[in-house]
Amino acid sequence: MNLDGGLAHARAPSCFVKCHLASSKVIFAAQVLADHIYWVWSGAQGTWSSPDRGVIARLAPGRGRVYQAGAMAIIEQSQAEEKPYGTFAPRRGLARIIAWTRRASDTFLGRKIAYALRRLGLRTLEGRPVDIESLGARMRLYPDGNVCEKRVLFTPQYFDTLERGLLAERLRDGFRFIDIGANIGAYSLFVAAKAGPSARILAVEPQPEVFARLSFNIAQNPFGTVKAVACALADKPGELTLFIDPTNRGESSVRILRSSVGTAVRVPAMTLLSLVQNEGYEWLDAIKLDVEGAEDLILEPFLRDAPESLWPGFIIIEDSRQRWQSDLPALLARSGYTLLAQTRLNLVYERKAKRG
Repeated sequence: MNLDGGLAHARAPSCFVKCHLASSKVIFAAQVLADHIYWVWSGAQGTWSSPDRGVIARLAPGRGRVYQAGAMAIIEQSQAEEKPYGTFAPRRGLARIIAWTRRASDTFLGRKIAYALRRLGLRTLEGRPVDIESLGARMRLYPDGNVCEKRVLFTPQYFDTLERGLLAERLRDGFRFIDIGANIGAYSLFVAAKAGPSARILAVEPQPEVFARLSFNIAQNPFGTVKAVACALADKPGELTLFIDPTNRGESSVRILRSSVGTAVRVPAMTLLSLVQNEGYEWLDAIKLDVEGAEDLILEPFLRDAPESLWPGFIIIEDSRQRWQSDLPALLARSGYTLLAQTRLNLVYERKAKRG
């Protein structure tokens, strides 16, 4: 990588990355290459790095744009993301609606009222984002077209409440967490807000537009423990096609979506084991997988090839049993995992470490 005239260039055998620096608060980028070389922007440290070479360059914060070579997708900030946090603070009427929905009780009537108010709030927004705190972190949320952002904005008290509670109970010093299918960073930032400065968190998100939002959200917080990685995880490295549902941008998958209006982009991919090893992790405390039916493509080869010392003690996995091509619950049971909880959307597993 060389720096000249405000441009950062990274060259590798199969990729060229160009990042333009400007004056706003956020710079972000990550690149995963087919040959396992990948670049990650760490907003807290202000560095570009690769696992095999360490810190490549230390850059001043600025507006970041990353162009992935060949058929890979473009990662670029929207006009909204170029504006500083606080620009889209909720106005008085919307702020009241959000306060009411967040206070709604977890009862049938409470939810009915919250969802009715949420629909009203969405109409007042007319597609605009909202800058707000949620789950212990500052975020810019785009609730129109992403179910996750809609839930985190209006009703975070309903957002995977049991799963997050179980995860929070297991936090400790040096917590290692990988958020696979991180979306806009709800889980990653929730853990970062509670786990302390010694935690290490990887937020993995392949969908270019959503990755831009994730990176922006990470940069608005002082945690310094979250690293965003722009790639898909799969059963082998290379490139794959990611199918995106425009009605719910968080619902992207390497398997064909049920929606007939989805679009497709090419994204880089690597295995979970390669990611863990390249990051130098010696253990994993927890992982969350939400990749719309492709969870088996990630977890099965990892449990087959990774040493048991790297197996996570705690797993939250989207319940996609009707879409999995292998019997993942049986594999987890054979690997020593116990089903701890089952919710409407997820399965929660735990594996007690063997004592020597």
